[in-house]
Amino acid sequence: MIEKITSLLTLFAALGSGLIAGTFFAFSAFVMNALARLPSHQGIAAMQSINIVVLNRLFLTVFTGTAVVSFILILISLFNWKDTDVVFILSGSLLYLLGSFLVTGVCNVPLNDSLANLDVKDAASATQWKEYIVIWKAWNHVRTIASLAAMVLFILALWRI
Repeated sequence: MIEKITSLLTLFAALGSGLIAGTFFAFSAFVMNALARLPSHQGIAAMQSINIVVLNRLFLTVFTGTAVVSFILILISLFNWKDTDVVFILSGSLLYLLGSFLVTGVCNVPLNDSLANLDVKDAASATQWKEYIVIWKAWNHVRTIASLAAMVLFILALWRI
């Protein structure tokens, strides 16, 4: 019974981390580059809007749901050291929680909060916008790689189950 639950949770974690990796990848690959090409006041306004709209039920369910499932999988893994797939599940869960969820909360969200306070009409905002893009993208690359690696590890765990 626990194996069936673990398999279902691992499947959800693989799908969730894959969806999140794809979202983060899109921002790293082209969204932020497109916003950077706009005049700073337009780029800032667009990103401020994105940061508001992203807080929707569907995205938050996948993003936080995958974190909750990853935490549950960590607990299951700690009690099932004898299973051969535990290393994949534990590693994938830790990668998602630390590299995606935690980095978002500690790095990207504070940057987004500071961006929310920028006045698009203020000339000094252009400099802050350029700095924001560089730092935000760097942390987003971390989130993308961590989420993608977590997905791969969850898939490897499912393959072995």
